[in-house]
Amino acid sequence: MARQDDKFTMEAVVVEALPNAMFKVRLPNEQKTEILAYVSGKMRKHFIRILPGDTVTVEMSPYDLTKGRITFRGR
Repeated sequence: MARQDDKFTMEAVVVEALPNAMFKVRLPNEQKTEILAYVSGKMRKHFIRILPGDTVTVEMSPYDLTKGRITFRGR
């Protein structure tokens, strides 16, 4: 069973909005890696809008570093 400690949390920038509440997100590392991220359930429930250019907080599993979950939208 996954614990909260097992997730990587980092700030990222939304590059592109895709269908079905999916987003292409650029991580702030040296390679400028882009991952596929989806919106968490609470953000979907409260109709929080995410646009390209927004800074978001992304959680990633150590098992699959190509996908993530957007948990917070910053400024």
